[in-house]
Amino acid sequence: MHILITGAAGMIGRKLTARLVRNGALNGRAIEKLTLTDVIVPDRPKGFSGAVESFAADIGDGATAPKAIAGRPNVIFHLAAVVSGEAETDFAKGVHVNLDGSRMLLDAVRMAGDRPRFVFTSSIAVFGAPFPDLIPDEFQHTPLTSYGTQKAMIELLLADYTRRGFVDGVGIRLPTINVRPGKPNKAASGFFSSIIREPLAGQEAVLPVEDSVTHWHASPRAAVGFLIHAAGLDSAQLGPRINLTLPGVGCTVAEQIAALRRIAGDKVAARIRRAPDPLVSRIVAGWPRRFDPRRALALGFQAEASFDEIIRVHVEDELGGTIVS
Repeated sequence: MHILITGAAGMIGRKLTARLVRNGALNGRAIEKLTLTDVIVPDRPKGFSGAVESFAADIGDGATAPKAIAGRPNVIFHLAAVVSGEAETDFAKGVHVNLDGSRMLLDAVRMAGDRPRFVFTSSIAVFGAPFPDLIPDEFQHTPLTSYGTQKAMIELLLADYTRRGFVDGVGIRLPTINVRPGKPNKAASGFFSSIIREPLAGQEAVLPVEDSVTHWHASPRAAVGFLIHAAGLDSAQLGPRINLTLPGVGCTVAEQIAALRRIAGDKVAARIRRAPDPLVSRIVAGWPRRFDPRRALALGFQAEASFDEIIRVHVEDELGGTIVS
């Protein structure tokens, strides 16, 4: 099997690559080749004996998509994207990558004629307020950010390309991935991770929104599981509604902090400093909060059951089980 991963140098891309290498197979077939691309050259995965093509490229450049699919991949994980906050402040860049780059990748696959499984990482940002208490898959797409709009447009294209037989698509609306390791990125949602990650590492974190803000979360470990599960979904079982919202943990910022306090203590939780940011507050106010992911659950997708569990995953996977008290 040949697998293409765009955005392979990003956090989820790296973790997905490592999991695939560790598994050695996908959908019961041995992985023989990986094509990895991002704006920087992705590292060659350790312990993989198969062929690897790794290169840096701009997904919005017209030459990138044909090069990426030249080896006729069987499965494509399309992770490359400009994140929410950056897409809002730099409109042209968001359109270039999130819309044009994704469209060109879909078109390159269409022209090749191989109909690979195409797993697209969409976002819960495709939905916009006002919301019901629990948001079903059928809730209308009324995004209130450019990022959400760009993701919604590719969801529609993916569904149409799948209907016409150009690709075998699955669009997964990821919860906000928490706790993200490493340095903060430009996502407006980044503070959801930083108010956990930095205090656990002995550093101060800034909270730009009210404690009452509610959001939908899943861990990086769950996100990789989502992607691998999506790659193996039966198309007949999925049906024509190929884009779906994934399970997660719905909680307030106050509940996040309470979970941090239970796991790490008062001293760690006290490292959060409140500093309201009107732009971040405005963006987050338009995001959905809680979902009814019954379709995804019925299809076998699994996430954490509590925010305490999400924090424990971070401590295990990124901190070696150690918390700086």
